[in-house]
Amino acid sequence: MIELGKYAGTVLLAYGVSLALLIALIWHSVARNARARDELEAQEGRRDAR
Repeated sequence: MIELGKYAGTVLLAYGVSLALLIALIWHSVARNARARDELEAQEGRRDAR
């Protein structure tokens, strides 16, 4: 690992926060996509039933 000296804690914290935010963003995008797909299928099912 790179020697970060007195900034190691700050840099590692920044990496951790960035990684957590990326994971949260990906999770939110996947969940929103699934919800939109379910709503679309429900609407198409209603249209086909008419």
